[in-house]
Amino acid sequence: MSTFAKPENALKRAEELINVGQKQDALQVLHDLITSKRHRAWQKTLERIMFKYIELCVDMRRGRFAKDGLIQYRIVCQQVNVTSLEEVIKHFMHLSTERAEMARNQAQALEEALDVDDLEADKRPEDLMLSYVSGEKGKDRSDRELVTPWFKFLWETYRTVLEILRNNTKLEALYAMTAHRAFQFCKQYKRTTEFRRLCEIIRNHLANLNKYRDQRDRPDLSAPESLQLYLDTRFEQLKIATELELWQEAFRSVEDIHGLMCMVKKTPKPSLMVVYYAKLTEILWVSDSHLYHAYAWFKLFSLQKSFNKNLNQKDLQLIASSVVLAALSVPPYDNTRGASHLELEHEKERNLRMANLIGFIIDPKLESREALSRPSLLTELVSKGVMTCVTQEVKDIYNLLEHEFLPLDLASKVQPLLAKISKLGGKLSSASSVPEVHLSQYVPALEKLATLRLLQQVSQVYQMMKIESLSKMITFFDFSTVEKVSVDAVKHNFIAMKVDHMKGVVIFGNLDLESDGMSDHLMIFAESLNKAKAIISPPAKKTSKIGELLPGLADIVEKEHKKLLARKSIIEKRKEEQERHLLEMEREEESKRLKLQKITEEAEQRRLASEYEQRKNQRILREIEERELEEAQALLQEAEKRGKKKGKKPLIEGEKVTKQTLMELALSEQLRERQEMEKKLLKLAKTMDYLERAKREEAAPLIEAAFQHRLLEEKFIHEREQHLEIELSRQRHDGDLKEKNRLARTLDHKEQFQEMVVKRRQAEYNRLRAEREERVNQILQQRRQEREYKRKMLFYLRMEEERLRKVQEEEEARKREEAERKRKEEAEYKAKLDMIAEKQRQRELELEEKERARREELLGRSNEVPLRSYDLPGGGALPMEAGVAAPAAAAAAAAAASPAPSAGKYVPRFRRTENVGHAPPAEPDRWGSGRQDDRTSQPRDSWRSDDRRPTFGAGGSGPRPSWSSSRNPPRGG
Repeated sequence: MSTFAKPENALKRAEELINVGQKQDALQVLHDLITSKRHRAWQKTLERIMFKYIELCVDMRRGRFAKDGLIQYRIVCQQVNVTSLEEVIKHFMHLSTERAEMARNQAQALEEALDVDDLEADKRPEDLMLSYVSGEKGKDRSDRELVTPWFKFLWETYRTVLEILRNNTKLEALYAMTAHRAFQFCKQYKRTTEFRRLCEIIRNHLANLNKYRDQRDRPDLSAPESLQLYLDTRFEQLKIATELELWQEAFRSVEDIHGLMCMVKKTPKPSLMVVYYAKLTEILWVSDSHLYHAYAWFKLFSLQKSFNKNLNQKDLQLIASSVVLAALSVPPYDNTRGASHLELEHEKERNLRMANLIGFIIDPKLESREALSRPSLLTELVSKGVMTCVTQEVKDIYNLLEHEFLPLDLASKVQPLLAKISKLGGKLSSASSVPEVHLSQYVPALEKLATLRLLQQVSQVYQMMKIESLSKMITFFDFSTVEKVSVDAVKHNFIAMKVDHMKGVVIFGNLDLESDGMSDHLMIFAESLNKAKAIISPPAKKTSKIGELLPGLADIVEKEHKKLLARKSIIEKRKEEQERHLLEMEREEESKRLKLQKITEEAEQRRLASEYEQRKNQRILREIEERELEEAQALLQEAEKRGKKKGKKPLIEGEKVTKQTLMELALSEQLRERQEMEKKLLKLAKTMDYLERAKREEAAPLIEAAFQHRLLEEKFIHEREQHLEIELSRQRHDGDLKEKNRLARTLDHKEQFQEMVVKRRQAEYNRLRAEREERVNQILQQRRQEREYKRKMLFYLRMEEERLRKVQEEEEARKREEAERKRKEEAEYKAKLDMIAEKQRQRELELEEKERARREELLGRSNEVPLRSYDLPGGGALPMEAGVAAPAAAAAAAAAASPAPSAGKYVPRFRRTENVGHAPPAEPDRWGSGRQDDRTSQPRDSWRSDDRRPTFGAGGSGPRPSWSSSRNPPRGG
């Protein structure tokens, strides 16, 4: 085993070995370094070493070496840098997959190359014999030798990685990714045997995870991320199992998923549960478990209807039709009839197990046949509204097979419906997790059910029938198939029939008239006749005598019915309350039991931990004692060996020696040996002192003579080297003088050239300096102008702002003065209006008083001098007309006598009307009353009347009011 102080040295050594073609030695060097205990601290160099190590393992197909190296590297990286281990493992899988793909591309026939039942099995004997006997290998064997080893190595890679990453909370994502890639490998290359082993490996990993709960870095399945990764892995396993048609493994995958859900007591997402039930329907259909298949479809329908918001009506119809047809496909008889007690118990356990897998809660106290059965399923489909979502063809076939009694026409009516149903189905657009729905798969089961229903109905009507007639009625099958179907039905006591091939007839069971089947048949027949009679000749409506006698009977019946319904609802509520109370009590008892169980488990764990610690301490003490005893015996054996060499007797005899005796003997022997060794060392030290002193006394004159001789030699050497140095210095001086004389001729030329270069550079410098000064002056002038422009601009802006501010202040002051002036004018104007209104109101009151007095005076005169009819001119006027006209004439005369109103004064309303013209005489009252209408004589508030509105502000159309004339006098005056 080679050791290196630094890992870089090992990597360099491995690369050198690879360059010379010694890959095995390079692999061994890297393996020794990785497994060494010196380099257990992680560093970046170790990662590069692991990459090189993995590449060598893949090139040489050394899976064992790769596994050992990855395990050691996991120990190094576990607590420091898990990402490095993840990168190394990904690189390992990438290289293995790449080399396998390269080998696959090299092979010409993939199917022949992969025709191996087991990748872990060795070569078969016949293959070995064929390879030795045949001189020229065939193409299939060459492909097998190229492709199979690499696929075998790839399979070992997946197994190794899964074994390394198992039950590690820091590497859960990589574990799930590896499992998915292994599943895809099995799917792509149809590796059924490896898929079974892979499922078993993952199942064992989960079992170990639950078994060793105190393991370090153990994944916590209650965490949502960990649970999701494990569920995704199991669902991928379920999908691949169904695609490979490994139905037993698929069912075990379903049990794994259900066990995982029960373990964490959480329900996955609805999208995952849809996949779960979709795959479960396929598995149960293949296993001919039609009842559980129908229940799984019902659960899938409920999930899609509740959680899939994108589900359209067409897809919902297909799923609902699948549910109903799956329920109808269940055989209508009980398969457990006549079974033994043990078989019934097994069937009950099986039903409970399947109900748990499907997700239906069953009371264990009830019979399982009552819990999961065809009638209960059909009843639940009707109550949950599934029948309202199916297509019309499915509804018709459901009614024909379950409710109609048509013994002669059943097959002829069912067959066209089955032909339509077989064409329905396809891929669901809005339910991506649900596979394609093919309703045609239920057609054979429905044909069998239709045959059973027809035989059942015929057996209720006929006692004997010819085989030819029965074959014509059943168009689905020939009579041999019908006979097989009838055998199962008779076995399970669904029908009673015999087939007599000699006579060519079918004899049905003798059913008495009092039997349930016949009574039902007669009842149905009577109801059908009554319906036909009611349609042909409807009865005339007659008044009920009971209704005449008891008119309130319907109300009483309705009230009693409502009371019964209320009482029923109260009873139901009380039952529900009682059941809820019982459930709460059961939950409390269960929680108490779980708490007690938890306390007991904790006490048991503490007891086991204390016992473990005691055993551990005892073991450690025992190991210490044994180690001490072994050391003492080893010391004594060494002492005995030394004693035997010296001729001494052994120190102990037989079995009378204890541990303490052995320790004391060993210590005494060690002490004695140490003392003897010290004496020997003292004696040896004295001898060495004498020898050293004698050697120094003899060597002193010899050392002095050698020193004098060395002085003479060094003096001679010094003088010789000095003469040589002087001679070399003289020669160098002469050469330098010659060189100086040779170069003295070019001194004038050198000075001229130097002067010329200096002048040129001085001129260039002066030119550049002048240009720079000019450029600087220009920049300074430009900046000076910019500053001047900015100052002027700022001054202009400040002056403009000041001017605008002053203008704004003057405008605001003017506006304030204008507003104050307007406010004062409005106040004065309002005060004048109020004063004018008050004066006008007083004037109107005075005028009204005068008018009232004048009217009273006129009315008094008219009463004193009554007119007679014969005194009037014309003699035909009535007295009432004269009585009415007199006051009017008097009023007109008074108006004429009054002076005309001036243009600028207020004129009352009645004066304005008189000035316009004489009004027509008032119409006499119909009843002969000579009194005028009171509404015309009532005083009105002329300030608020509408008659003054047209005159307000009118130019010359009428008289102006006094207040307006006082404000604005007329232009003419």
